[in-house]
Amino acid sequence: MKHVRTAIQWIALPAIAITAPCPAWTATYLSVEQAQQAIFPGVQLVKWELQLTPEQRQAVEKSCGIKVRNPKLAAWKASEGAWFLVDEVIGKHEFITYAVGITADGAVKQIEVMDYRENYGSEVRQSQWRSQFVGKRRGDQFKLDGDIKSISGATLSCRHIMEGVKRLLATYELVLRK
Repeated sequence: MKHVRTAIQWIALPAIAITAPCPAWTATYLSVEQAQQAIFPGVQLVKWELQLTPEQRQAVEKSCGIKVRNPKLAAWKASEGAWFLVDEVIGKHEFITYAVGITADGAVKQIEVMDYRENYGSEVRQSQWRSQFVGKRRGDQFKLDGDIKSISGATLSCRHIMEGVKRLLATYELVLRK
């Protein structure tokens, strides 16, 4: 009887390990200050408190076709009119925090992934993938596997960051540029 109980324990342990929920993996790559220096080195940025009005939120959603999840926007403005924006999108299950630098004429200067909390898909941090956004403007195509290449195993992270950048460009044009 003791042998049977021992055998069951050895069989049950791997089954429990396989079915137990896996905690999400979190990595912080950049603080806000580090992301600002990566995108706008040496430029002094001034924090802006920005909360979209219901009308602005609706206009942004209509313009880009993407829902505004949070009307509050973490934004910093440079004296020459460029903007540094921090946003969050859902990867597959968890939030991805990223920053976008937008030039004074409305083009993406650079994006940086600041926090990544998913178990898979952190390849969106690769500079080659992020560089696809440089120069993008409101009205550009923004099609996954069109002008923005997807990464196998990180499709949802790619899609949601792409949609987030598109939404921020619409926010810039409709709210910040004025």
